[in-house]
Amino acid sequence: MKTLAKDIGNGFSREAMKKAVAEEKISKERSVELNELASQVAEQFSAKSISPFLISGSMRLIDFFSLSMIAVLTMMFHLSPVLQMNSWHVAFSFLGAAITTGFVQGLDGYLTTTLRQFGTSFFKGLTAFTMGFLVTLMAMFLAHVLTGKMTYWIGMWFGYSVVYIGISRAIMGAIVTKLMNDGRLERRAIIIGGGQPASDLIHSMEANPNSDIRICGIFDDRTDDRSPNIVAGYPKLGNVAELIEFTRKARINMLIVSIPLSAEKRVLQLLKRLWMLPVDIRLSAHTNKLFFRQRTYSYEGTVPMVDVFEKPIADWDSVMKRTFDLVFASLAIVALSPIMLITALAVKLDSKGPIIFKQKREGFNNEEIEIFKFRSLYTDQGDNSGVNVVTKGDSRVTKVGRFIRKTSIDELPQLFNVLLGSLSLVGPRPHVANAQTDSKLWTEVVDSYIARHKVKPGVTGWAQINGWRGEVDQEEKLKGRVEHDLYYIENWSLLFDLYILAITPLKLINTENAY
Repeated sequence: MKTLAKDIGNGFSREAMKKAVAEEKISKERSVELNELASQVAEQFSAKSISPFLISGSMRLIDFFSLSMIAVLTMMFHLSPVLQMNSWHVAFSFLGAAITTGFVQGLDGYLTTTLRQFGTSFFKGLTAFTMGFLVTLMAMFLAHVLTGKMTYWIGMWFGYSVVYIGISRAIMGAIVTKLMNDGRLERRAIIIGGGQPASDLIHSMEANPNSDIRICGIFDDRTDDRSPNIVAGYPKLGNVAELIEFTRKARINMLIVSIPLSAEKRVLQLLKRLWMLPVDIRLSAHTNKLFFRQRTYSYEGTVPMVDVFEKPIADWDSVMKRTFDLVFASLAIVALSPIMLITALAVKLDSKGPIIFKQKREGFNNEEIEIFKFRSLYTDQGDNSGVNVVTKGDSRVTKVGRFIRKTSIDELPQLFNVLLGSLSLVGPRPHVANAQTDSKLWTEVVDSYIARHKVKPGVTGWAQINGWRGEVDQEEKLKGRVEHDLYYIENWSLLFDLYILAITPLKLINTENAY
């Protein structure tokens, strides 16, 4: 128990996980076939869901921007003719919008369950705005900014804002209702562990009417009476090995372990097998009389949870990274278009065959993606599978191909992969499925290899600018790549991405390992 508590208190670091994995090697589970029921449920949840946090966050931004603009525009049209507008008026307009947004948040007005109900949403929005409006007027009065000449503007500001609140809540209510009816506005969860603990957890979660969590099923390794096939109305879909495959096929957001934390050994064994999945992993603490630090817990309604792993680059982080990718990939395509056009012409004149080479690679969550490259091998000697890697002096490489491979110009078409969404500008490089070194699959060489797929792969990455590019003919080279990829995943930020992009051209000067 002390060991588990210590691991959880320290955030269950990757170093701790690596040590645990070393003690018990993870079996290869990627070839597990799902049973018929699990396959049907996975298909039901194969459509991508939208995080409720994104809806709530978007509504906050819309409210702040709209209420600010209403205040400023009404000031320009209704205040300026009688009183000269100054920076203080504008500042208090933004202050009023910020205070109102805070009050709406305090009244739970941004919960998706609230936004769905027009009456409740409108009432909370109106109440919050009225409170924020009065607080702002009081602040303006104390700052000696409020005067009698501003009465008409104040009335128009309030009136237009009430109209906005009504219209925005009606539109957002329709959107949220449609998304909820389509089953897309939810956090999809799997319960791990069956029996009475799972039943108690489910009943506690369903007692919260504002919960956006949808329980999709139960997985448990036990097959005896302690783990019946139906728990609190939910079917057991398989064991933990099947869960890993199920999570890859379905769009699951969260795994909740309902096994009592007192079963330390069993919990640790589960975490060793699940930590590489791109989902949130939480331990339910509702039946345990344990006393961790208060900051260790998060709550779903009244149910205490211990957050062990969080999905990297999720919610607003994913929005910011996608925006970053679209902006910089577009700029890069424009800036590098002369080089790409010259390269396309050189490839076409150098040897017969298509200019662009397409190859299947493994992407986010082990999904198959197709990446683009300038063709660098003779067409009749190409290797779509990627099993026969290019080595130094490889006769399959064309004259132009040798140059564009050394300079990484052959990778430039992947900027279009970024625009299409299969790649990010920065991330772990995508590899072919079943890649091998010394006749050993890379998943066998490095136990944590699959964890690279917790994020979208990239055109360049932390491993590449640190020298881990080119042929992987030794196990140490693969281990170095994976170590740097996992570091990137755990320490991601937009500034980190920008740094890697800035350094990449400088690092391409070193062509020692590029063939």
